[in-house]
Amino acid sequence: MLFLRNIVGLAAVAGGAAGHAFPQAQAQALEASSSTSSSSAASSTSSPTASTGKACNNSPSLCSRPYNNITHMGAHNSPFLRDQSTGDSLSGNQFLNATLALDAGLRLLQAQVHKPNSTLELCHTSCSLLDAGALETWLSSIHTWLTQNPNEVITLLLVNADKAPPSEFGPLFDRAGLSDLAYKPTTGNELSASWPTLQAMIAGNTRLVSFVTNIQYSASTPYLLPEFTHVFETPFEVASIDGFNCTIDRPSRASKEPASSALASGYLSLVNHFKYQSVLAGVEIPDVSSIETVNSAGGSVMGNLGKHLGKCRGEWNRVPNFVLVDFWNRGDVIAAVDGMNGVSDAVGRKVMKGGEGGKQLQEESGGERAVGSRGGIGVVVGLLFVVLVLV
Repeated sequence: MLFLRNIVGLAAVAGGAAGHAFPQAQAQALEASSSTSSSSAASSTSSPTASTGKACNNSPSLCSRPYNNITHMGAHNSPFLRDQSTGDSLSGNQFLNATLALDAGLRLLQAQVHKPNSTLELCHTSCSLLDAGALETWLSSIHTWLTQNPNEVITLLLVNADKAPPSEFGPLFDRAGLSDLAYKPTTGNELSASWPTLQAMIAGNTRLVSFVTNIQYSASTPYLLPEFTHVFETPFEVASIDGFNCTIDRPSRASKEPASSALASGYLSLVNHFKYQSVLAGVEIPDVSSIETVNSAGGSVMGNLGKHLGKCRGEWNRVPNFVLVDFWNRGDVIAAVDGMNGVSDAVGRKVMKGGEGGKQLQEESGGERAVGSRGGIGVVVGLLFVVLVLV
């Protein structure tokens, strides 16, 4: 996420609305980011349950667990890469693309959606800044992955920056083949403390849960769930290593009560765990310099992912449902989520490590790229513009 706090411009290079991370700063943002439960989830379940012998989400011990009694690790701004395809764009939040994240064991993908014309596009605040291509193309790649991995349940969180109605998302899900795989809550848009187990979702082939911001629920697309009707989030604008906490930041109606009460009423919880770095006065970008600390599964060092998740589990008396991280292939985010879920029998994952994009990651990822990524030069031009303004 790249954003300005003090400069509102960058003209065509950086114009556009902010997305999931901070709607209150849309005029200032260069980029934005952007999750119930059965009664058995009233207390944290972090020890393995009886194994079915067949893996669900990479683990036999997760099959009998309700969807809302599991921690789902996620890639924040998953389509927006910092690699050669984007000119190592400073606005990129990931080194490796979304399907590689799924291969590695992540089960939540977050993305920003804009409508620069008649097409819904994956854009990083502005399509002039970083455009990762058509949403439909990306959704089709998710469908392909789900078809190839029939025992996996994944979650999408789409930041609907330009407030497109469900009627514009629905045809894209239809053509991508995802509407047939989408989970439709039996309670409609009402909060529910009862969710099916992973095994039940797999057996019913309803293996995709989709949350979208800035939409009203529609019976025509019952699988598109308004995010903040169902999910609360922790703060997202963290620029200090000691800034991570477990308070409810959004939605405001959920923040008026203790997290435990919101969870009891059926809310799902999302922990934002990514940090920003100041590069110029008023300009902050996704922080790579401290990523090994931030994405560490450890629980003793300030800023560790493991420490943050453990704190939330302790305060809420149950495991967080969703977690969003930057640069997921750095640190050990999979170990952190396994710790939350009590998983020690994981199978079928691909280990992917690497540095800051470039040839090393091309070789390790098999040369895969996010579809249609472009716009890295725009970030450089934008930063030069900021320098000139400041001078």
